[in-house]
Amino acid sequence: MKLDAKTIYAQSSDIKSRTYLQYRRDMKKKAIAELEVLEWLGNKVKQLYPKKRVEVYKSGGDKFLWFLRKGGVSREPDFVAEINNGEIEFEFQYAEKADLEFYDFKVSKVAKKKDGKRKPIEEKFFVYIHKPLLKHAIFKPEWILKNGEYGMVPAWRSRAFRVPRERFEKLLKSDSALKSLCHTIDAKNFILNFQHKLIDLNKDELLYLLQGVIDENKIVKIIPKDLDSFFKVCFILDNLNKIPQNANLWLVYLLSYIGKNITLGDISKIVYCIDFLYSKIELKLNELAQLVSKVKELLKKTKMCYKEDGSYRSSLKVSPLDETRYALFSINLLEDLIQDMIFYYSVSDLKAITKIYENVGDIEKTYELLRGST
Repeated sequence: MKLDAKTIYAQSSDIKSRTYLQYRRDMKKKAIAELEVLEWLGNKVKQLYPKKRVEVYKSGGDKFLWFLRKGGVSREPDFVAEINNGEIEFEFQYAEKADLEFYDFKVSKVAKKKDGKRKPIEEKFFVYIHKPLLKHAIFKPEWILKNGEYGMVPAWRSRAFRVPRERFEKLLKSDSALKSLCHTIDAKNFILNFQHKLIDLNKDELLYLLQGVIDENKIVKIIPKDLDSFFKVCFILDNLNKIPQNANLWLVYLLSYIGKNITLGDISKIVYCIDFLYSKIELKLNELAQLVSKVKELLKKTKMCYKEDGSYRSSLKVSPLDETRYALFSINLLEDLIQDMIFYYSVSDLKAITKIYENVGDIEKTYELLRGST
């Protein structure tokens, strides 16, 4: 499948940078939960159909990509279970809070109109995980129709089926496996928020430099053939939703900064710029080959900086916390790029990512280290 980058960028150019980055993070949180739940759900479905061949896999528009660069949300089911020769769809939802008054379900996921009446969608289940209670439920759309109330959901700004708490929570069942599962989801979300803060830190640094021009008569320097300057230019263009005229050449030039002695801070800037430029161009075969090689090299260099305490180190001049943020930020974007290139360019020389942050040395150690330091 070939990437029509110009079309994608044209459709996303009206998305402000902060909104788009928030969208990517929100989609990544959803993907983290779904990919962690996949194996657990497979076991549950096998329990529902003990004497049949069962295979559960991720479905929908995000079954391989975790976000669409042009925006949008898939209307396809989150999971599909192949049971012998048939298929059953699964919609996945989870609760982050324990004090919900209603549990909401989108109308399009629950029912279709037939002869003027809403009929529950057949061959579909909902799987719901209540993280604070460490409980779950698997139920059909018809249960929602019988127990829910059609009403406005303020957070969604649309109507949905709303099941009152006292009815819904009676349906929930405990499962000892959920403790570890939910902990991993929470740990990865914590890491995601931690590394994502690098965007705001870079904005604050650039704002400080620009304010200094007026407040302190300082000069902001953009130096030719300098990685930091290249990064600043890309960062500004990205936040202005602008594309460099020679973006393909920029990408090839950027890859030349990848050398033996680059630090994790350098890698985070290079990866940010790669991600920015990649999404706005169509790669030629030679450019694609170079990028694939360099993405593998950058991921290898980042992973080599992992330490036994869960941190990442490449320089004694930078704090372990900052270095770890650089590494996690880079891994996050490199995994996105790997999935993109496999999907859009049919690259066979890269290994598909099965779980987000699978390239982090030890999720639990890194999570505990960050939680104790922030």
